Amino acid sequence: MQHDHKVRTLSRRSLIAGAALVPVAALAPAAPAATQSVFSAADHKTLEAFAARLVPNDELGPGAVECGALNYIDQALAGALADEKTSFLQGLAALDAYSRKTNNAAFAELPDEKKDAILTAMDTGAAEGFENARAVFARFRRLILEGMFSDPYYGGNTEFRGWDMIRYPGPRVAVGAEEQQMRTPIKPYRRSALGANNGHQS
Repeated sequence: MQHDHKVRTLSRRSLIAGAALVPVAALAPAAPAATQSVFSAADHKTLEAFAARLVPNDELGPGAVECGALNYIDQALAGALADEKTSFLQGLAALDAYSRKTNNAAFAELPDEKKDAILTAMDTGAAEGFENARAVFARFRRLILEGMFSDPYYGGNTEFRGWDMIRYPGPRVAVGAEEQQMRTPIKPYRRSALGANNGHQS
């Protein structure tokens, strides 16, 4: 479907730009892994549906869900971004309310083409009756991309899938002369910048 292809293409093109973002969670000490999610079951389904359409799992690689974006956001809202938790949850509720108003169904229950239409309306400011829809879309997108490409220490980038997607080999102390010639792909280092002792070595 032409519309679906357009959304997927735009999503993938946005990945490289988003990959360079420094996660807000990195500016504060990381919180311990939350024992209980900040999301209700309904909230989680809505965010998962949003992330899965923003960056879908397809022939180009894993999507946002597979890269652990939701876990990153969950941990961030329980820690470094705790002050943002209420507004983020309000954004999810507003998204679902808009979906029910315009399509008589929860966002997570819509077919992909209707989900894409809502994402497009939010991004372009065409979602009438959805207050601050563009700001909600932008914030969700930012945190989803952070969750895909930030250091695994912060809960996302599961099994380094985000780094593998953009061919980032990982942080390293030194690069040998042969690798500096760039004649062959650099072997992935697969370690968190904050150390293997934190359980992020695969």
